[in-house]
Amino acid sequence: MDPNGGVMTATKRTAVMMAAAMTAAIAVPISASAAPETAASTSKARVVLAHGGLRDLQPAAAGAFDRARAALLMVQYDGRSLVWLQVNGIDRSMAGRSFGAHLHVGPCVAGDGAAAGPHYNSDTVAGRVPPRIGPDTEIWLDFTVTRAGTGFAITKVPFIALPGNRAIVIHQEPTDPNGVAGLRLACLPVSW
Repeated sequence: MDPNGGVMTATKRTAVMMAAAMTAAIAVPISASAAPETAASTSKARVVLAHGGLRDLQPAAAGAFDRARAALLMVQYDGRSLVWLQVNGIDRSMAGRSFGAHLHVGPCVAGDGAAAGPHYNSDTVAGRVPPRIGPDTEIWLDFTVTRAGTGFAITKVPFIALPGNRAIVIHQEPTDPNGVAGLRLACLPVSW
């Protein structure tokens, strides 16, 4: 049962469990090179949670994510972020296949992959020219589909993404070293 007395869906239950686990994890340093926390650097954590059915970005064709649901949890703390993505209901014929997934700057709009814009890049936001592209300046959440039709990813980044109406976009291919992952297949809206 959820706190409001209704039956908790599997996706919502996963999201709640992720929130509990990630909230507990904020006390763990994100990297060995992170500076020790001092009273001056202590700040409150922001927890961002999004869950629900994925929006189809290729509605003209049947796809592996047409019935999929996802939960995203992002804990932002002390200039860093820990991000966890769980996808359920992926077509089981995709078992063993890997897909790229990233935080994009724009909103998640069904049927319009371009609306999500480019990847959120901390160098671009900071005005660095040229921006570095990689898992330290962008949120990459690539996952491999299990035989049960699920996918899971977790990443830690040394920045906090600015608030907005954003999208986690799932791409057709795994992310290459240049941040390219192919066609945009589905997305999960995330706002904070």
